[in-house]
Amino acid sequence: MAQFDVHHNQGLQRDTMPFVVLVQSGKYDSYRGQVVVPLVRRSALPANSPTVGSRLNPVVTVQGLELVLHPLDMGSVAVEQLGSCVGSLASQGELIAQALNELLSSTSV
Repeated sequence: MAQFDVHHNQGLQRDTMPFVVLVQSGKYDSYRGQVVVPLVRRSALPANSPTVGSRLNPVVTVQGLELVLHPLDMGSVAVEQLGSCVGSLASQGELIAQALNELLSSTSV
């Protein structure tokens, strides 16, 4: 497992959130839980959603699907509940980190 690896979502909302991206540092790989952010199908969101494409909710592509990073729904998932790894968003790691910073910081950069 590596930071920004993308895994199939095994949860109940996998139709609208087909993937999750691992966001925690590799320093914590030995922990049972892994912090992930859901990737929501852009088509599942309202067409005029004001946050899609924003700093908080950037759009990424995985396996040809347009997906929206949804950090407001991030959580911890047990390693054994993660689906198979389908790729990596490491090349967009800065974009993902900026979205998390937007969520967690009291001021925007």
